[in-house]
Amino acid sequence: MESITKFLRSARVELDKVIFPTKIQVRQAFVAVVLVVTVISVFLALVDVLMSTIVSSTL
Repeated sequence: MESITKFLRSARVELDKVIFPTKIQVRQAFVAVVLVVTVISVFLALVDVLMSTIVSSTL
């Protein structure tokens, strides 16, 4: 039983050291991720269309 309370105390001490992001930081990270995913998706779609055009024109 003593080890459980010691674990819980040390877990609480470690949790106090955690720095959680602010709402602004979370929003900025979300926008950055959506922007990067969109740009990469558009790039891959353009490459796919280009490759499809090249393959279909050679057949």
